Formats: sequence, C-alpha cells, structure tokens
Amino acid sequence: MSLPAGFQHVDHVAFTVPDLGEAVTFFTDAFGAEELYRSTRGPDADFLPAHFEVPADAHLKLAMLRMPPNLNVELFQWWSTDQRSDYPRHSDAGGHHLCFTVADVDTAVEHLRSHGARVLGGTKEVGADSPRVAGNRWTYLRAPWGLLIELVDRSRVHSPPPLVGPDDWTDPSRTGKNL
Repeated sequence: MSLPAGFQHVDHVAFTVPDLGEAVTFFTDAFGAEELYRSTRGPDADFLPAHFEVPADAHLKLAMLRMPPNLNVELFQWWSTDQRSDYPRHSDAGGHHLCFTVADVDTAVEHLRSHGARVLGGTKEVGADSPRVAGNRWTYLRAPWGLLIELVDRSRVHSPPPLVGPDDWTDPSRTGKNL
C-alpha cells in the first residue's frame, strides 16, 4: 500500500482546548511531551475566517508538542463571541479521541488518574466475537478539560492486525527509505 502522489506521512493531530496552559502541562507531565513552540494569531477578520472557518472576531494561541516516539500534537485555544464550549460526544459529527498503546492498561489508568483524568466505565476486554483482536484490553478516559483518551493493551492478542507503530517509521522495508 502506498500514499497518493506527493503525500509523505501524517504530520500532526490537533485539538482545541479551553485552557492552553492546562493542556500543555497535562501532555508534558502525563505523557512526557516536549513543547516545541507557541504562537498567537488574530483577531484578523480576513485571514482567520477564510482559512479556518471561524467568526471574524476569533483569535487563538497554539502550542506544538512532540509526543515520543512518533506523534506531534498541536493544541489550540480559541476565543470568539459565539464559541461553543461542549466537546462533541463520540456519537456526534466531529467526535474524536486520542489513543495510546500501553504495556498495561491498569498501570496507565492509575498514572493518568494521578494527572486528573477521569475513567469512563472501567477496563474492558474484547471477546471471541472479534477474533482478530480478542484479548485486547482497553478503556476510555477524559482529560481534565474533556478530551477523550483511549488506552489499548494488545499484548494478549494472539495475531493482531498489522497496525502502524513506531518501528514502522524507521524500518526501511516499510518506509522505502534509509533513515
């Protein structure tokens, strides 16, 4: 499988947060993220509405974080007069979550709880009705400001599907490049 012409890889994911400082602290303390830079923009009644589909009075602060070993996360804090504050539910258009592979779900849950995350419903294990991922242990949490986070432990899955992982970024047989 290859990407369309000109596409190289996913560069980053981005989330809007209610308090940039709180979110940066959570990601750096809970996940060991490295803050790469911060920036501000606006208000700019021409540029921001045209390029971000936001109201003319909107303005923002952002931070770009590096999450070892293979992810960049961009965090935005926006202000505007008609801003909505509720995160979309998983079942809503725009619903989303950030998932981490972990060695042990229970240990990871306790770690994130110590940083203010709230567990949703406890740890689950995929049963035989989904044979490709049977044994997979997972749970969802909410970050202190509402972002959904999933934790996945695939160590008990006998023949997991070939998902992309950190080794894929450096293995020339998978990337076609010597890095």
